[in-house]
Amino acid sequence: MIKVFIDGSAGTTGLKIHERLKSREDIELITLSEELRRDEQARADALNSSDVTFLCLPDEAAKQAVSMINNGNTALIDTSTAHRTSDGWTYGFAELSGQKQKIALSKRIANPGCHASGVISLIAPLREMGIIASDIKLTAVSLTGYSGGGKKMIADYESKNRKALLSAPRQYGLSQAHKHLPEISKICSLDNAPVFIPIVADYFSGMEVTVSLFKSEVKGNADVIKDIYKSYYKDGLVRYKENADENGFMSANAFSGRDDMEISVYGNDDRILLVSRFDNLGKGACGSAIQNMNLVTGAEMSKGLITE
Repeated sequence: MIKVFIDGSAGTTGLKIHERLKSREDIELITLSEELRRDEQARADALNSSDVTFLCLPDEAAKQAVSMINNGNTALIDTSTAHRTSDGWTYGFAELSGQKQKIALSKRIANPGCHASGVISLIAPLREMGIIASDIKLTAVSLTGYSGGGKKMIADYESKNRKALLSAPRQYGLSQAHKHLPEISKICSLDNAPVFIPIVADYFSGMEVTVSLFKSEVKGNADVIKDIYKSYYKDGLVRYKENADENGFMSANAFSGRDDMEISVYGNDDRILLVSRFDNLGKGACGSAIQNMNLVTGAEMSKGLITE
């Protein structure tokens, strides 16, 4: 029986992970009562008695939790931003080349950010294969459901007295300092952080990330990119699909409630669109975290996950 502790189980990601794991017969969940959740000694005991701990905490609290581990056995899967570019931590996107094996052997795994997962799924293979240069200047647009903003944003959108402005898509990250940009740049080996345009809209969950390219920036064409994706994504929860649109439209909530990811290529001979669709709470958060736990514990990679 695998002992699992969710530190921060009251947050959106923690609740979703708990919901997914509570019925698994191979998992024993370590839980703390409401009064003990903030007790440092109780948390330390839970952290150190677990085989796997999910850190579903703000960055500073996640760093503190790491400092409370006094053994070499507990595997940590951190869903915060705190360790995604840190030395000694394995980036938890299993479908990247060689990453599945690294995750399986790691005790410190940084779960990817939701927006970052979409961009990285599209760009990392092209950089690895030398199809685009490290100094390319990219633009990425990411549509997300409001659950990505956590409990407060969910409450705002679901309030009976909500503001009228919430009924239309809202762009944010206007300062171009979004917290996912460092991991995108590092994992994709980019010299320049992309211009990043995140947009939250009035639906619960689902994400659609689009990266645009000019043919002049690519060593090859759209067909070359398609062939790379088909070859690259053969083992895992990411797959390439030809003509994934819905009669010329692409809905950002098509993968709501799922843990897999679908990527596709559109455009014309001059301007190419790379599109990744998934659930910000699934492959963009708790689904990815559970996938990483499965790898660490030797379980089948998609065990307990929803892929259709």
